[in-house]
Amino acid sequence: MGTVKICGITNTEDALAAVRYGADAVGFVFYHKSPRAVTPETAKTIISSLPPFITTVGVFVDEEIREMEKIASYAGLDVIQLHGSESPDKCRNAGRKIIKAVRVKHRADIEILRQYRNVSAFLLDTYSPSAIGGTGETFNWEIAVEAKKFGRIILAGGLDPGNVEEAIKIVRPYGVDVSSGVEGSEKGRKDHVKLKLFIERAGKAFRAYG
Repeated sequence: MGTVKICGITNTEDALAAVRYGADAVGFVFYHKSPRAVTPETAKTIISSLPPFITTVGVFVDEEIREMEKIASYAGLDVIQLHGSESPDKCRNAGRKIIKAVRVKHRADIEILRQYRNVSAFLLDTYSPSAIGGTGETFNWEIAVEAKKFGRIILAGGLDPGNVEEAIKIVRPYGVDVSSGVEGSEKGRKDHVKLKLFIERAGKAFRAYG
């Protein structure tokens, strides 16, 4: 059975809805340039409201290890997701379970994964020259299939309730990650109808193809 992560959580209402509908993990963005960025204080408040056994993930971009550990300890994060140009050494020394995100445009982009031996999983997102993540655009999923030889793959980038079943059928990833694909008109606020549909359809696909 695959894992469903809802990222870009900014408020308790959305976090509890994600959990109620069956999400396995929720993600918090600690990158000030993101429209979905939260403070450590906000994340701590939200996380304190969650039930047990829900994995909490902090998303960082080229942040210092000491600062990431400080935020993770304060807010109560289980996993750190590195979404910048972090080196294999930085991933090795970050001190917690690490998800290394890689932005994909061409097949050659996944070759870098072979350098990262000590991460728990790779998150594959869509490359954009103007945004680190949350672009709402997909990439060639066949590249994600090839990337599985390097480790566990979490598929992201443009997923939504309309395409998540097909994505899981093709890639059969360890997990899927969604942010903008379940938002309404306001970035950082989830549309609960979309949220419920995404989680239900992802779960159905994982049961069928996972």
